[in-house]
Amino acid sequence: MGHDRTATTVARLADDLLAGCDARRADLLRGSLDDPDLRRWTYLPGDRPGLSMEDMSGDQRDVALALLGALGGEAADPVGARAVERARRQLTSGTDDIGADRYWFRVLGSPGRDPWGLRVNGHHLGVHLVVVGEQLTVTPHFLGAEPALVPSGPLAGHRLLGPDEDLARDLLRLLEPDRRAIAVVTDIAPADILTKADPVADPAALPRGLLHADMAPGQQVALVRLVRRYLDRAPRAYAAACWQQAVDAGLDRLSFAWAGPAEPGNGHYYNVIGPTVVIEYDNTQDNANHAHSVWRHLRDDWGEDLLRRHYQQDHA
Repeated sequence: MGHDRTATTVARLADDLLAGCDARRADLLRGSLDDPDLRRWTYLPGDRPGLSMEDMSGDQRDVALALLGALGGEAADPVGARAVERARRQLTSGTDDIGADRYWFRVLGSPGRDPWGLRVNGHHLGVHLVVVGEQLTVTPHFLGAEPALVPSGPLAGHRLLGPDEDLARDLLRLLEPDRRAIAVVTDIAPADILTKADPVADPAALPRGLLHADMAPGQQVALVRLVRRYLDRAPRAYAAACWQQAVDAGLDRLSFAWAGPAEPGNGHYYNVIGPTVVIEYDNTQDNANHAHSVWRHLRDDWGEDLLRRHYQQDHA
């Protein structure tokens, strides 16, 4: 799934990143899709496996930034997450001299030789790419924003995940009291997304709210807009394929749940759960100015479905 030129572009850039490595850096950068620790990931601060941008040459950093751009879609993307992270570091340090970005890259296999992958991880960023031919997957896909609303500096007023919050609030405002009573599962928002960095997202661990089937037409449209906002973080063809999967599985089976007060400025959380998708968003920390969001594909996280089809068709 996800037929477009993105896979070719990313393969070329990953090759360029490898070509610029000495032996030590190449050893850090190279990995395997068979690595049993592949599904260990985190969006918290700290070191990761792989080659950090701090340890790259200037030319390599340029390639790494191009990779971040290639991995993005029409909605919030890794480039935007990097910009907000840099703003956070400038605000907390009081200086513009913050050094290189702390994102770790790992090339899994050989770019262009099926299958292969790429993962980019760091504070508030996690993109996990698997590629077979011109098909690709990108989940788990995590973006965070601290601050959620940048208070000052060149990005003053910027809200990386603003539409992700606003679209959910639009839906909440459209709900009549009886429907809202079903959608709002608790007045207190959890401190973080509930799936956290789990290797396998378990929708049963999340609260269920109001079904798409039980919404009025305008409310259904608002829910669709919210879901598509998350899918549009991916390259266009993959986003379209994921949307078609959601449609085929039945939009009426999607559910929307909200936790926390409805008034802006208070800690809040929501999720959307369906047969193929789990979406979570929270903004509770730092006086509700620190947002986390994640998109999980229930069949194709870590490229599972894509890899399964590849091995069944090409390695029977």
